[in-house]
Amino acid sequence: VARDGGKIVLKGLYSGLAGNLVGVLPASAIFIGVYEPAKQQLLKSLPENISAVAHFAAGAIGGVASSVVRVPTEVVKQRMQIGPFRSAPDAVRLIVANEGFNGLFAGYGSFLLRDLPFDAIELCIYEQLRIGYKLAAKRDPNDPENAMLGAVAGISDCVRTIVREEGSHSLFKGIGPRVLWIGVRGSIFFCVLEKTKQILAQRRHSKAADDDVAMHT
Repeated sequence: VARDGGKIVLKGLYSGLAGNLVGVLPASAIFIGVYEPAKQQLLKSLPENISAVAHFAAGAIGGVASSVVRVPTEVVKQRMQIGPFRSAPDAVRLIVANEGFNGLFAGYGSFLLRDLPFDAIELCIYEQLRIGYKLAAKRDPNDPENAMLGAVAGISDCVRTIVREEGSHSLFKGIGPRVLWIGVRGSIFFCVLEKTKQILAQRRHSKAADDDVAMHT
């Protein structure tokens, strides 16, 4: 963002947006598709009083799986922001041509170190908040409540990360944009997550009912 006289010029603010958006949907689908089965299996294997461990581990497993898409997406987005690429496919083609396929996974290790703990902790906080809310309200949270819990989980982990990496004095540096972004991201992601789970559960029940009818006809 740059200033031209009294006007604000959004220079390069959306550079690389297309490449980023292309990767968000499949990465999120992979994460949800891996996280849920892993969570259910871990919850069956571990004692109920350490469910947080199951949620943390499942979040880490989902993060590793989705990184197959997320890392190349991040690489393409960053290259488009600083390089003269015409489009995301053009960036992918030139990266592979100049650096090989491994070029799409540049910084893979550091990406996992930065994002994997965030995924695992955020999922763990969200699931524990959801369990507590369900016990207190004696019902499952609705969509707006899931969005609220997701926002709280995201912001809570964001604060923990800032304090750990930069110290408590850094909490108020750009706090508005940070809180806004993490809150909105958490609200959308967890709301979509719960809605997807509801749809899949309804389909499973419908299929089971159809199979039961077919067996008795």
